[in-house]
Formats: sequence, structure tokens, C-alpha cells
Amino acid sequence: MITLCAEELAIHLRQRLCPCYLLFGNDFLLLEESQNYIRKQARSNKFNENFNIILDSNTDWEFIFSLCQTRSLFVNRQTLLLILPDIGVNTVIANKMLQLVSLLHEDIILILRGTKLTQCIKKSAWFKMVSKYAVLITCVTPEGEKLSLWLKKRAKNINLRLDDAACNLLCYSYEGNLLALSQVLEQIFLLYPDGKELTVSHVENMLNNSVNFTVFQWVHALLSGKIKRALHILHHLQSEDIHPLILLRNIQNEILFLLTLKRQISSVSLYTQFNKNKIWCDRRILLTTALERLSLAQLLNIVTMMTKIELTFKQDSFYPVWFDLRTLSLLLCGKSVSMGMFNA
Repeated sequence: MITLCAEELAIHLRQRLCPCYLLFGNDFLLLEESQNYIRKQARSNKFNENFNIILDSNTDWEFIFSLCQTRSLFVNRQTLLLILPDIGVNTVIANKMLQLVSLLHEDIILILRGTKLTQCIKKSAWFKMVSKYAVLITCVTPEGEKLSLWLKKRAKNINLRLDDAACNLLCYSYEGNLLALSQVLEQIFLLYPDGKELTVSHVENMLNNSVNFTVFQWVHALLSGKIKRALHILHHLQSEDIHPLILLRNIQNEILFLLTLKRQISSVSLYTQFNKNKIWCDRRILLTTALERLSLAQLLNIVTMMTKIELTFKQDSFYPVWFDLRTLSLLLCGKSVSMGMFNA
């Protein structure tokens, strides 16, 4: 199976059109644009009829099957978009998908769209069958350097020139919200269509700080040791009134797992422990980075501080929990922190 990121899809479509596309990821803009790119190319190949169906317990599968079974000189070639449930593919849908895949033919292009490609989906019979001729498009919101590259490419595509400082400001203000970033680029282009290089002064008045972060991004930054990014995300989570215990619970799970790995590392290799716990490749790199940075004593200290923060937060309504979460972030990133800095 061919695997591409969303940015590579346009080049692929200029070269060939495949019978099936699997769009998976968390970014609405990338999913929507990928879907539209495929259908635009399909129209140029005389696939003139489009069907959109959200799969759930009320799906009319007989109608879907009928689309695949109707073939004649007078029937238009079709694209069929099926949107998978966010909660995953149950046994009923899996069995129906297996039946559907067996009915596909050259006059139908199947587009499957979902938020997460789980191991359960990968191991299913229908997915293995469709993988033989499908293209997998990953539509994950870019972060950090990848976001900067996406922004520069996007600006270039609409003949918009931005200097590095302007790019950095836009990324800082809209990270996690690709749709808003795309819209502000179009607005900037409408104001400055002459193609001259734009600086911070040209774009700063248009910003509304539509950054959108998740708790998982905060945890990722902490495990990576990226203190500036971790504190930046924490600040926005606080402004969005995310409950502090949600943050604590997510980081506690990671720290306790790191503690287990650290205690066993002298007798059991990380490779063996990762395999035993079925840790995927990218997360292995993240955990290894954290283990190399944090000693056993530091991890034990972090566990103690997290416990104190949680207990104090539950007992004292005036407790400055966000201050201690920032101090905890410093500790997790390997910075020297005096225990006197904690209010807990």
C-alpha cells in the first residue's frame, strides 16, 4: 500500500488515480482538502457522480451495495465517500466493509475517511484486502518545524511572501488550528496581493491568537524536554479553563510508566519492555528521550510532587495550582528546581 502525507497527494494525483483512498487523521482541513483533491481529479476522469455516507447503526448498506452492483453504459462513474465512526469500526461495520470491498469495480472510487487508523482496523480482513490497491493519506495536524514548512509551502502556493519572523509569529498564534491559519493567509493575500515580502508588522494586526492545543501535546512536549513549548501550551490550556486534574492524570500515567521502565532497565532491555507493552515506534523515541534525561531519583521526586499537587488542589480552593504545574513542567524537562518553589 502506498502511504503519503496530505501535502504529497496533489503530486500523486497528477500522476495516477487509484481505485481507493484511505484518509486518516485528526485535522479537518487536511481531511477535507484531500477528499476534494481526489474528487477533482476523479471528475477529470469522468467520475461525475458523488455519494457521501456516514457509517453508523442506521446505515443503509443495501443502498451502498446497489451503487456497486449497478453497471451500464448509461450510469455515471462514481466516487463513494464513507466516513467511519470516531469510536471505531465494530463487527457489523467490519463485516459489511468486507462485503463492500468484494463488490468494487473500475467505475467506482472508494474514499474512506476516519480520525484514527487503529490496530483493530489494520488487522481486519476488509482492510487487508483493500490495502492491496489503496493509497493511505495521513492527515495529522503538523507541529513545530513541520508546521513552519507547511505554512511556507501554503504561502508560496498563493504567491504570498513572508519573512521568517512573520512565519514564526503565525505558527505561534495558530498552532493546532490549521483551518484558521489557512484562512488568515488568504486574508493577508487579499490585503497584500503585490507579491512583496511581508514582515511581522504587516501581519500582526490580523492575528486573533486562534491557537488550539490539547493536553496530549503538553505531555508530548514535556517528555521531549521542550520546556518553552511545554510552558506555551500550558498557558493556553489554563486560558481555556482545562481542569488541572486532567493534566495531572495524563502526565501521571506517563511518569509511572517511565518509573517502571527505569527500575527494570538494569535487568530487562528497553527493547524487550517496549515489545511487551506494545509501544509504537514514535512513542519509543519519546520515552527513550525522557529516560535518558531523567534519573530514577528525579522520577521519584516528580511522583512525590504530583501527589502533593493533587492533594493540595483537592483540599485548598485558593491553591495556585497553575504555578506549581509550571514548576513541575520545569522539573520534567530536566531543569533544576528548588522544592521551595512549590506551593504544595
